[in-house]
Amino acid sequence: MFKTLRNSLLALLAAMPLLALAAPSAHEVVQQTTDTLLADLKANKEHYRNDPNAFYQALNDILGPVVDVDGISRGVMTVRYSRQASAEQMARFQENFKRSLMQFYGNALLEYDNQDIRVLPASTVPEGDRASVGMEIRDGKGVVYPLSYTMVSLDGTWKLRNVVINGINIGKLFRDQFAQSMQNHRNNLDKVIDTWADTVAKARQARGES
Repeated sequence: MFKTLRNSLLALLAAMPLLALAAPSAHEVVQQTTDTLLADLKANKEHYRNDPNAFYQALNDILGPVVDVDGISRGVMTVRYSRQASAEQMARFQENFKRSLMQFYGNALLEYDNQDIRVLPASTVPEGDRASVGMEIRDGKGVVYPLSYTMVSLDGTWKLRNVVINGINIGKLFRDQFAQSMQNHRNNLDKVIDTWADTVAKARQARGES
């Protein structure tokens, strides 16, 4: 009996380092990133209002590591165009896309004024390498805006693949903008890539956002 107990304790002690090093779940990644982001925004909001570029850089530092930029970019570009793109064009689009994503997300956050933002408790078990994490934003009037993050597991790490904000699928929104830009520029991929930030900015203005 004592031998069995000793062996069990040894097995438990051996497993503890592995438990401590276990990768965060999709829900934990979203919660930790949200907490870090809101704490940084609270501490530096006035500075960021005067220097939006500093805010975009902070967003990139915080969000960059947890965003699947390659997966999102290829989804926005769709197989039709990503197969035509060279490695250099894909890299350039990913960089421009990431910058526009930070600006798109950052402009909304700069308007954040003590609203109640909370990550909802995990309600479902991840299906393979995908998981959905919900969030709610409650404004000063009590109106609740739901968000849903689509997370994917890449090499054991959960990363953001898409966001649905109050029913608006951001991935689809960007995909439609890309297709329209390709049409406007007569399928000139380089032109679409180089003007991507302007495309997103115009779409944001058309939606009545600053």
